[in-house]
Amino acid sequence: MNLLKAIFGTKTERELKRLRPLVARINEIEEGYQSLSDEELKAKTPEFRRRLAEGATLDDLLCEAFAAVKNACRRLCGTTREVCGHELKWEMIPFDVQLIGGIVLHQGKIAEMQTGEGKTLVATLPLYLNALAGENVHLVTVNDYLARRDSQWMGAVFEFLGLTVGCIQNDMNPAQRREQYACDITYGTNSEFGFDYLRDNGMAVDPDQLVQRGYHYAIVDEVDSILIDEARTPLIISGPAAVSTHQFDELKPRIERLVRLQRDLCNDLMRDARTAYDAGDHDRTMELLYQVYHGMPKHKQFLHMIEDPAIRKLHEQVESMMLTEMRKEYARSLTEKLYFTIDERSREVALTDSGCERLNPGDPEMFVLPDIVTAMSAVDGDTTLTPPERAERRRQIQSDFMTRNERVHNCTQLLRAYCLYERDVEYVVQDNRVLIVDEFTGRILPGRRWSDGLHQAVEAKEGVQIERETQTLATITIQNYFRLYKKLAGMTGTAETEAAEFNDIYKLDVISIPTNRPIRRVDENDLIFKTQREKYKAVIEDITERHARGQPVLLGTANVDTSEILSRMLRMARIPHNVLNAKNHAREAEIVAQAGQPGSVTIATNMAGRGTDIKLGPGVVWVDEAAIKSDQTLDQPYGGGPKTLRQLLIERPCGLHVLGSERHESRRIDRQLRGRCARQGDPGSSRFYISLEDDLMRLFGSESIAGVMSRLGMQEGEALEHRWLNRSVETAQRKVEEQNFSIRKRTLEYDDVMNKQREVI
Repeated sequence: MNLLKAIFGTKTERELKRLRPLVARINEIEEGYQSLSDEELKAKTPEFRRRLAEGATLDDLLCEAFAAVKNACRRLCGTTREVCGHELKWEMIPFDVQLIGGIVLHQGKIAEMQTGEGKTLVATLPLYLNALAGENVHLVTVNDYLARRDSQWMGAVFEFLGLTVGCIQNDMNPAQRREQYACDITYGTNSEFGFDYLRDNGMAVDPDQLVQRGYHYAIVDEVDSILIDEARTPLIISGPAAVSTHQFDELKPRIERLVRLQRDLCNDLMRDARTAYDAGDHDRTMELLYQVYHGMPKHKQFLHMIEDPAIRKLHEQVESMMLTEMRKEYARSLTEKLYFTIDERSREVALTDSGCERLNPGDPEMFVLPDIVTAMSAVDGDTTLTPPERAERRRQIQSDFMTRNERVHNCTQLLRAYCLYERDVEYVVQDNRVLIVDEFTGRILPGRRWSDGLHQAVEAKEGVQIERETQTLATITIQNYFRLYKKLAGMTGTAETEAAEFNDIYKLDVISIPTNRPIRRVDENDLIFKTQREKYKAVIEDITERHARGQPVLLGTANVDTSEILSRMLRMARIPHNVLNAKNHAREAEIVAQAGQPGSVTIATNMAGRGTDIKLGPGVVWVDEAAIKSDQTLDQPYGGGPKTLRQLLIERPCGLHVLGSERHESRRIDRQLRGRCARQGDPGSSRFYISLEDDLMRLFGSESIAGVMSRLGMQEGEALEHRWLNRSVETAQRKVEEQNFSIRKRTLEYDDVMNKQREVI
């Protein structure tokens, strides 16, 4: 295979070679357009439409249409336009690599373009071309703000060429939505497009109530986020249930008491574990730690004890051993002493017999589901009953089963709310409402609610008003919604890791587009610490040092809680900084605009990972401008001296420095964060700080690293750093990605059955 690649080149290289003559032709035509008046250029749009009506194809018009867009961009240079309340100056003309990206998108493929390479502008080229056919085309992005920003900003090009641009926003009514879809090009989020489809096809009773007008061509911006990350959760439109049957208010005191009892029990188990370990009884220690891990996996004393790499390694070996068939019964006997068990990987909680007894001492069976099949069979076999008596008995059994099932379900969801869903991590509470935080973007998801009573359970836990139960009115998976389009394309900075899934599910090929200038980002090895405490201390020390030098720093965190912990530590160190998270997202544009200024420190959740462009302030870069605009790579000697640019940037860092406070479960999110710096040839650097207490490492990948730490006899505050360790962390991420892929595939398989019905309807 490698020999064939050496001879014929990779698929991407062959594709790029095939497209370069088209790029040359576009540039040749655009040069000719420069002599046209504005009115003559604008007249090209009706001319193209006439030629399409006469039998020409979109491919026939590609070079001329792309040239028209490029020339319109040239004419707009120097003009200003108000975008989301800010005056923006237009200074963009598509580069050759952007023209290549546009062709790839027109062909219905995924263009993988590095962050900072101008994906927003690239999309204008195929959007204009495909809108010439008179059919509404869609640009799908990850949030309302980006949809509004990009439609207003890129609208300058489309309006110059005589096309109309619409934008769907969360708070629009049906009439406003219909008006936006009537435009040639419509921007919006995947959820807004998907929910409009569900309303049109599941709830509209009259053609006049429809808002959309077909699924012809869509470009999905940040395609990996939407078609991969979001695909685990189907789109669901729900309405209020006829009758509310939840018992959360009644059960909450019992569950709170059970959680307290479990905490006290785990405290006792940890005390016994420490005693057993000090006495040299390692078998007993491992049994007790196994119980604590399944009863309270984030118990502080437990996490502190397994900071010792030797103990951690033994614990992980016991965990693996307990999964074998021979040890399952023994494992069950240990967990039966708990009141409930927690599985962090599957995010499930299960009551034990001890827990049922504690919840209702007089009648522990109250929280156990009866064997309905056996009970029904007994009634059917009872010859003493008359047919009406038998029917009544069956109705009673079914009613009792439904009541108990609801009670057990409510208990389980309350336990999940208390044990697995943390405030300021999975959700925030604002205006007396529980609002979900997107784990991939760090943004609040307005109007979204967890299903199956989980959201109500969290509301009960937080003491806010419990909203009425809902029932599903219409649903579709993200995968099946986007399969509706006749032609689908996507763009992102990070698609290659999921290329197989894009091809398998959506039949989309991934083409990597080269950068306009060499990437000059120094990605330093991860630093791995035993504990979060040591890790946070090292992060603050790094920021303090760079802040003193005047280097801007962006600190990426996985959730609101971590961002606030690190913010408090920076305040104690008296370092001025901005915080961008789900609680203060309204200041996003203002905070991002300042993030590249000298000495600026910005803490941000994943919401700073996509669609945000950080411009560097004066004095932040010492590398001369000629080198930045040249083809100078990191590993070439700089300025005629003996050292490479990489060596010099390590010795004298400059540009934006990106710090990750932990690795995300998805490699793509980490790559997005790194990509906030070193855009368009600017220098920059990145590094991730990791601890063995991070969720990713705890659940999926710390055994081998713990073993290394044990052998090296590492002291508190010391960090491990090596390329081999980076690969070990990526192996842990791959495990999570594989697990998430299986969830997405299962979700799609269930929905495929319903999709056949939708196609008939």
